[in-house]
Amino acid sequence: MIYLTRRYRFSAGHRLHNDSLSQEENRRVYGKCNNPNGHGHNYLLEVTIAGSIDPATGMIFDLVELDGIVNERVLDKFDHKNLNLDMENFRALVPTTENLCLEIYRLLRGPLEEAGAERSMQLSRVRLEETSLNSFEYVPENAGGR
Repeated sequence: MIYLTRRYRFSAGHRLHNDSLSQEENRRVYGKCNNPNGHGHNYLLEVTIAGSIDPATGMIFDLVELDGIVNERVLDKFDHKNLNLDMENFRALVPTTENLCLEIYRLLRGPLEEAGAERSMQLSRVRLEETSLNSFEYVPENAGGR
């Protein structure tokens, strides 16, 4: 099994707020991230795929194709957006980086695995760095032996 990890960057704003909590609870749970005007991050996204090497190309996956899928499915949708206001799926779901990481995995899994089906390639991991101190990753249970 070979793993390929590619990095991408995007910027987005959000407000961490749960309408089912009181104002006091929201402030306690989310602190300064509950600012009514929101705040933003310059996210670093890592996408890891697992598979075998194609004997004809010597590669696990075509990087141009990978970039195209990530651009279309993630970067074009999230970059320079307010996650709460511009993203339908985060109108009812708190746009924490944990939830954002899982949503990115969901958006990429089908298209990437379909594109790499003949080599049994799979999306192995999505890692999202919110700040130099915080990063989150989603690794499914069946992720290529990881």
